[in-house]
Amino acid sequence: MPKDALLVLEDGSVYQGYAFGAEASACGEVVFNTSMTGYQEMLTDPSYAGQIVVPTYPLIGNYGINREDFESRRIQVSGFVVREECPAPSHWQSTGTLAEFLAAQHVPGIAGVDTRALTRRLRQVGVMMGTITCDETAEQALARLREQPRYDSFDFVHQVSTDAPYAWSNGGPAPLASGAAPAPSGAGLTASRTAVFPLSVPERGLGGEGPAPRIVALDCGLKFNILRSLTRLGCSVTAVPADTSAEDILGLKPDGVVLSPGPGDPALLGYVTQTTRALVGRMPIMGICLGHQMLACAFGGKTYKLKFGHRGANHPVKDLETGLVHITAQNHGYAVDADSLPSGVEVSHLNLNDGTVEGLRHRDLPIISIQYHSEASPGPLDNMYLFDRFVEMVKNEVG
Repeated sequence: MPKDALLVLEDGSVYQGYAFGAEASACGEVVFNTSMTGYQEMLTDPSYAGQIVVPTYPLIGNYGINREDFESRRIQVSGFVVREECPAPSHWQSTGTLAEFLAAQHVPGIAGVDTRALTRRLRQVGVMMGTITCDETAEQALARLREQPRYDSFDFVHQVSTDAPYAWSNGGPAPLASGAAPAPSGAGLTASRTAVFPLSVPERGLGGEGPAPRIVALDCGLKFNILRSLTRLGCSVTAVPADTSAEDILGLKPDGVVLSPGPGDPALLGYVTQTTRALVGRMPIMGICLGHQMLACAFGGKTYKLKFGHRGANHPVKDLETGLVHITAQNHGYAVDADSLPSGVEVSHLNLNDGTVEGLRHRDLPIISIQYHSEASPGPLDNMYLFDRFVEMVKNEVG
């Protein structure tokens, strides 16, 4: 028989269910995601570090876990809350169940929860800290939770960023459902993950004949599909740790830089702001999600926390240049304050649900940013064109 479990929120709300995955306790900021599919991508998205994730779709795990849909080398969430978990998945790519995947990586889940009521609570009150437990009373769990540091007091980027630079190809890692992604060999991630500066730098070239455009991705919580997408466009991509200095990045002689998504409060990432500011004007830059926020901060802009964030695969965003509306994948709890931006930076995209800033463009420099996820995973593919736009910017600059 499954073990009883509780999800306790900081306001004292209690949601009953049963444990699946690891029978352990976990604390984190409780957030919900409205995507109907893509639970494996959610679990392995580094932007969810420090958070307990609640999918609003009622049945989770029905197609199992496979080797293709990893967005990082391991599960990143602190805990997982579902209405119903499927113990018998059916899909030709499946190599295991959701419960087995969570257990193998020591991540607790709780099923049987009324996720509709939980989501309604988070929408009304706002995201809040919570804890999953299967061996405490609600009162004991709440007391423990109140002793934990708050989500927005911790720099999670250092927790999820790579510890050394690595080159990427689309023949990269092949994670296993039973645990973290194995260290790959060959053209993917370096097997030992101990590469140090300087890396081998090819001669400058742009697609077609000669070497590919060289892109450096600053890994603040990088998703694999960003690397896959750039590689498919013919780029040579190197990921570097979030605390890499601008000098070391410039030493790799990049043709362009991508500032990646990531978890947590951008106000805690002064070192990334400093690096970003030093790169402005040196080459084309694209910021995605947290990277978008870091660009805004580098230009003197401010960010603020949203009541319950944007997490899902159906958020309408208007491109102000073309007038087109795209359906986007999103995962963020902070937004850029449009009124804080300097005159040289303009808003390029707006969220049609709440009017928040979804993209920026510099008036004079080859710099663009988006708050949503052009790489999807999970989500619609409407916005892959933004990678094409960035690579075209790189080609125009290098000539």
